[in-house]
Amino acid sequence: MPLYEHVYLARQDLSAQQVEELTTQLSAVITGMGGKIAKTEYWGVKSLTYRIRKNRKAHLTMFNLDAPPAAINEIERQERLNEDVLRYLTIRVDELEEGPSAMLRKSDRDRDDRGDRGDRGDRGDRGDRGGRFRDDRPPRRARDDGDDADVPAAAVEE
Repeated sequence: MPLYEHVYLARQDLSAQQVEELTTQLSAVITGMGGKIAKTEYWGVKSLTYRIRKNRKAHLTMFNLDAPPAAINEIERQERLNEDVLRYLTIRVDELEEGPSAMLRKSDRDRDDRGDRGDRGDRGDRGDRGGRFRDDRPPRRARDDGDDADVPAAAVEE
């Protein structure tokens, strides 16, 4: 059977329990039609780039599926009928990804890279920022006003 990744977005005002019930309902359709669910990931409530049906956020859930095309058509049909589902996307893949998806890996990596945020120093101190400041600039050349241009060089030294 073909392998798929399926992601759906549910309305933000649903509770996590309601999203879990929707996930189990879709899982039951897939297993009932002879498919297998390799992995289910709940990605949480995320901000959307643009509003979808007046929603600025959505619950995201991802399935890794090994299912016949008829099962995919059926869950997509049910998602079109369900008012709680804002969008869905199904992609056929050559092989299913092992371990956590990129969405979950990204959030773990970001937390590790941040480190301790208390070591920034005083924000009023301009020296701790990157870039060039007055002390970093090369000294300016003296401008010639033209006042002493008429005076011979020997007279200036005296």
